[in-house]
Parts: sequence; C-alpha cells; structure tokens
Amino acid sequence: MEYSTGPKPRLNFWQIWNMSFGFLGIQFGWALQMGNMSAIYEYLGAAPDEIPLLWLAAPVTGLLVQPIVGYLSDRTWGKFGRRRPYFMIGAIIASLALIAMPHSSAVWMAAGLLWILDASINISMEPFRAFVADKLPEEQITKGFTMQSFFIGIGAVIAALLPWLFVNVLDFESSSASGVPFYLIISFAIGAVFLFGAVAWTVKSTKEYPPENLAEFEKKKAESKGLGHAIREITSNIFNGPKVMYQLAVVQFFTWSGMFLMWFYFTTMIANDIMLAPSTDSPLYAEGVVWGNICFGFYSLITFLFALVIPRIADKFGKKLTHSFCLICGGLGLMAVYFFTNKYQLLISMTGIGIAWASILSMPYAILTPHLPKGKFGVFMGIFNFFIVIPEIIATLGFGWVMSNLLANNRVAAVILAGIMLVIAAITVSLVDDNKLVTMSE
Repeated sequence: MEYSTGPKPRLNFWQIWNMSFGFLGIQFGWALQMGNMSAIYEYLGAAPDEIPLLWLAAPVTGLLVQPIVGYLSDRTWGKFGRRRPYFMIGAIIASLALIAMPHSSAVWMAAGLLWILDASINISMEPFRAFVADKLPEEQITKGFTMQSFFIGIGAVIAALLPWLFVNVLDFESSSASGVPFYLIISFAIGAVFLFGAVAWTVKSTKEYPPENLAEFEKKKAESKGLGHAIREITSNIFNGPKVMYQLAVVQFFTWSGMFLMWFYFTTMIANDIMLAPSTDSPLYAEGVVWGNICFGFYSLITFLFALVIPRIADKFGKKLTHSFCLICGGLGLMAVYFFTNKYQLLISMTGIGIAWASILSMPYAILTPHLPKGKFGVFMGIFNFFIVIPEIIATLGFGWVMSNLLANNRVAAVILAGIMLVIAAITVSLVDDNKLVTMSE
C-alpha cells in the first residue's frame, strides 16, 4: 500500500524537530525503566540471577507488538492520520503504567506492570520509526533518525537527573511500605507526564500525507483484511525481506545482547561493587542506584551531543564505518570497568556508550530504510525489531544460568561481557553490503 507516488518535499529543521519530539517523552519513560527496574526488583527481594528472567517482558512484547502495530499502521487512515493514533494509544497506557510501577508491592506485580509498560511503549515507538520513512525524502532519512537520537538523549538525561535531584537536593530518601523509595515513585509520575505531553506535541504539530488514491487504498485494505492475511503477509515479509536486513541482523544480535546485559547489571554493579553497599537497606545502595541513573544520564548527554555531528561523520566516512567505530567505543568503555575503583571513573565508560548509543539508534535504520518497499515501512520496521528482541530474549532466558553458574553472580564480569559483545558487533558490520538497493514487489 503506497501513500504517495511523487517525490516527498524536504522538511525544514523545525518540522523534523516537531515530528521527532515525541521521542523525548518515550525515552523519558524508557530511561526510567532501564535505569531503575533492576533496583526495584532487588528492593522487592529479587536475587541477581533472577533479574534477567524478570526482564523478559521487554523483548517478548516487542517481538509480538511491533510487527502487528507496523502492519496495522500501514493500513490505517482516518481523521487522525496513520501513525498518530498509535502514538497516542501507546502514550496513554504507558503513562498509566509508569505511575503504577513504583507502587508495586511484590516482584510479580512489578513484572506484570513491566509487560504492560513495554507493550504500550512499543505501540508508540514502532510507528515513530516508520514515520521518518513516511515523511522524509531519502537524502533526509539519516537526519530524521539522528534527530530522534537527539531527543532520546535529552529525555534520558532528564530522567536520570530526577532521582539525583530528589535524593541529594530534596532529601527524599525514605521508602514506601514495599521498600521502593519515594524518590522513584515521584520520578516515575513525572515521567508519565513527560511521556504523554511530548507525544501529544508531535501528534498536534505534525500532519501526515494521505493516500494519493483513497479509493484504491480502501479497496486494497478491504482485500487484505483479517488476521489470517496479516499473519501470512508478516510471515512472507520475514522470509522475503531485503538482503541487507538479514546482514544487519547479525550486527543487531551482538549489539543488543551487549546493551541488554549492561542494563541488567550496570546500576546494581555500582551499588554493590563500587559503593560496596552491604544490603539494599544501606544508604550506599541508594547512592549507587542514584549514581547509576547519573551514569545513564551522562551517556545520554553524550548521545544527544554526538547526534548533532554523526550525520556529517556518516556523510564523510560512510554509515558502516561510522557505526563500527561507535560500537567499538561503547565496547571498550564497558570493558574498562575492570580497572575502575570509584564512581567518577565510570563516566569514561559512559562516554563510549553514549557515542555507541547515538549510532545504534540511527545508523542501522538509516542503512536499512532505502532498501524497503514503499507502503510497507511500518511492517518492516516491526520485523527489523525482531533482531533486537530475539537476542534480548536469549539473554533473559539464558543469562541467569550463566550469571549463577559461570560468573558467580559477579556483576562486573557481566558488564565486561556486554562490552565484548559490542566489539563483536562492530566487527560484523563489515558483513553488511548496502551498495545495491533491493527491488521488491509492493
């Protein structure tokens, strides 16, 4: 299903700004989750080797939700547009889940809310990727994805600073009856407001291109309706996608395995191995969790600063070489934690991760998008997400065993392994051949 056969107009800076602004809120919520969920689980009594399985919600919901939402949004048109209804539905549910999350009274409740939060964030996030392909001509695609990286960085910085502000400035160190500190309860509530508000801004400020032939669009939509057709088409696209997508899948496998391991253990590593907190009740543990948020905020600061220059670097050196270099920076940064003995040295690690994250959020999509058939941007962005969530599922199901049986629950070793994964990902970028566009039937 194609929406426009003519060339797309170039958009100015503020138009790209507005269409990407919703990612500020999405990343605000995502960063609160990534920076604090492992700590919330430990506050509620989870052991280190139980953490990976408790994170299973994130990849499984992405695996199921993103291709379906992509398929549906490709076939949606109404008074509110094509992608924008999904932006708002996801934002509303995610905001409510953020408010409820730190009020969890048990591990199972927090895990259940994480399923809801991740599903709703995915409902909003997947159409945002397709939105860039919908709105921008090919020569502006990299700029569109890096603008999203810019807002992702800003959102994560604000999210990371909130816990520090409440603990160190406003002295909100007391905890609720469940053991979750009040500073996290307030931070998650503010995150809900940011998420909804930023997405609403994009919905209000950005219009979408309608189908060029609405009658033909409706006819094709009617011919392809039904769950059976959806399953057949998604399955067909999985096995008949452009070659470059499967080559990028190898890169994504090692990239996201490494990133997920970092998110599992970096914050609790600081609390237990850098701050040497004797228990979760210790003030040192809270200080470690807060510093973990600061570290995540710092790498996000690097991300949005580096996002300002990465399009120029990619134009000069190519997308592949740029992506490989950035992944190496992230991998070496994580591996360096072996040598660090105080919390401030960890900012060196986060500098490398910030450079890598700016590229992870933009370069694979910029490499892939020119190879995708028009009218199927949504469903293929959802399928491409498989190569993010499958390694995450493997990590959640298998790394608990690795952690307890091979690494003796050593969080530092887990973070170093995450860095090794990123370096391997950088090497596999050389396998990607993005020189020839793949022609596919639409």
